[in-house]
Amino acid sequence: MSVCVIGAGLSGLATARALKTAGVDFVCLERSADVGGIWRRPGAGERGPGYLSLHLNTTKKLTGYADYPMPASYPVYPRHSQMAAYLRSFAEWAGVLDHVELETAVESVRQEADGSWTVAVVDAAGVRGTRSFTHVVVASGHNTEPLLPPPPPGADTFTGTVLHALDYRDGSDYAGQEVVVVGLGASAVDIAADLSRYAATTLLSVRRGLHILPKQLYGTPLDEVAEAPWWTSMSLEEQRAFIEQALLVARGRLSDYGLPEPDHPLFASAVTISDEILTRIRHGGVAPRPAIASLAGDRVVFTDGTSARADAIVHCTGYRMAFPFLPPGCPIGPRGSVELYKRVVAPGHAGLYFVGLVRPHGSITRLVEAQSRWIARIVTGEAVLPEPEVMRKEIADHLGGIAGQYGQTEGASIQVNVVPYLQELQAV
Repeated sequence: MSVCVIGAGLSGLATARALKTAGVDFVCLERSADVGGIWRRPGAGERGPGYLSLHLNTTKKLTGYADYPMPASYPVYPRHSQMAAYLRSFAEWAGVLDHVELETAVESVRQEADGSWTVAVVDAAGVRGTRSFTHVVVASGHNTEPLLPPPPPGADTFTGTVLHALDYRDGSDYAGQEVVVVGLGASAVDIAADLSRYAATTLLSVRRGLHILPKQLYGTPLDEVAEAPWWTSMSLEEQRAFIEQALLVARGRLSDYGLPEPDHPLFASAVTISDEILTRIRHGGVAPRPAIASLAGDRVVFTDGTSARADAIVHCTGYRMAFPFLPPGCPIGPRGSVELYKRVVAPGHAGLYFVGLVRPHGSITRLVEAQSRWIARIVTGEAVLPEPEVMRKEIADHLGGIAGQYGQTEGASIQVNVVPYLQELQAV
């Protein structure tokens, strides 16, 4: 076949639709028992970065595919089961299900001397095999390997349960228990709010302050604000000033809630979107605490010298991007940054592409649709890529350009601004 697509979640299905529309022969390999990616796993009871209280933080209007809107009956921010059902119905509508091979895990992807790609797979029965393709599209997501902090002193004496958010499913599993949640990102605030309805106590241990934004400002969803002409016409400093003033009016300072103030400007890092966490703190369901200093038996000791009993510690400390089935150094370069031309093409690995390896302030759907259409044009020869040297220069310029705003980290390298990035993809 011409193209192998790895993953049948939101990004993989967008790619499948674009390839089918372009008349390209392809197969989509999905390791799970159905399409839908992380959105179907909570309902299926599968391990993954999803939990039963999971909802979209972006609106159905902008998270749905452009030509296939979500049902009018859906709320503005659908839950995981609704999103999973929508993705499957999209696959049926787009006519791509016949191209998807379920319960097929990719073990390795290697490029041969003639430029073709050999993909090694294993099916549900454990049968291994290899296939040859001209192109490979990686659409498997990047929340892969759980990232855990170094064990604190006394960790070996702790009598409770220690887990990562990857293994968290539902707050009812901890009914009556005393739980410490570590982190302040999206998963941390969601899980802390969920736990607070079941646990005897829920403590939120925060090492570093992050900017917490509600899902809407002035009655407008944030992802719609991010694309409004009046917003995109502002400079970064003007945008910051506008949001900071709105937040000050809407909820005051984070220190008013017992949380540390961020040590970085707004939009210099990923923001946390939550309508619940500050309310749960104000209602006493969640109590902020500083970072964990040590553990001792059934107690957690914090850096301010206070301590608390705990039955469980849930680390919501993020994920490490990893693609163990790909050639070494691709797409993550030696300095830990994702190095892709236009955040899609791997220079030096002709025929290898990535979809969805971006982090916007807002919905990702139209970005992956634009990436997918561009890949289809490359595969059919309608679009021609520049020489690898030109692509590497564009990557270096991109990383240099965002370093001043986001720093030089793995996560920073995939940050994009929705409107400018869409314009970039439309121009290639």
